[in-house]
Amino acid sequence: MTAAVGRRTAAAPRILATALAAATLVVAGCTATTEPTPTGTGDALAGSITVFAAASLTTTFEQLADAFEAEHPGTEITFSFAGSSDLVAQLIEGAPGDVLASANEATMDQLVAADLADGAPTVFATNSLEIAVPPGNPAGVTDFASLADPELQLVVCADAVPCGAATAAIEAATGVTLAPVSEENAVTDVLGKVASGEADAGLVYGTDVLAAAGAVDGIAFPESAEAVNRYPIVRVVGSGNAALADAFIAFVLGAKGVAALESAGFGGP
Repeated sequence: MTAAVGRRTAAAPRILATALAAATLVVAGCTATTEPTPTGTGDALAGSITVFAAASLTTTFEQLADAFEAEHPGTEITFSFAGSSDLVAQLIEGAPGDVLASANEATMDQLVAADLADGAPTVFATNSLEIAVPPGNPAGVTDFASLADPELQLVVCADAVPCGAATAAIEAATGVTLAPVSEENAVTDVLGKVASGEADAGLVYGTDVLAAAGAVDGIAFPESAEAVNRYPIVRVVGSGNAALADAFIAFVLGAKGVAALESAGFGGP
């Protein structure tokens, strides 16, 4: 599946961040020297980066990018949102990217194994599944076990996608076998089918239900604790703007990033 590009075109040019040179001013025979600004801080940040991010991060990361760009004029954050497995596959195949934020550690491990993680990935959030149903819950779904009803039009994520891996883990832990009518490559696709009425129910993240703002109803279920997804982030090897990539990662990990993630319903790492 081709990743969806968010906010701006992913082909935006990259401009390397440069350090400000020290300036020596001579006034009336007196010399004053200003210290150089460290590379990657303050006004030294410039240019653009492309962030490959799990589909479930779309709303939160776009908000964070707006806040980051407001603090650092002259920078631009472009996104490619999709299922984490698709994003990693694209990076391994040579797609240009500067940062990867995936929805579980297993997909990030694939990037590490391909020697494309520039440093150790850092877990910045957690998320767990919730049942999404159309408003009013017309099919009368009550709990995870009720999703096994053969008459139910159930949609889930494919096993290769983090939300699908979590679904499979819960099935294994509970002994409940699901028979979905469709398996999607991104959690946003599952949400879309439920919101449009194409499905009676779907398994998505709790954050997706919250972000849907009433387009679906959510049903929490205790078995979701069997598969809590941990979201790691890392700079990608070969980034054309390492300073900006590191600064955005630090922003996500910092106080404003934590607050935005908590507001969206993500748990702490």
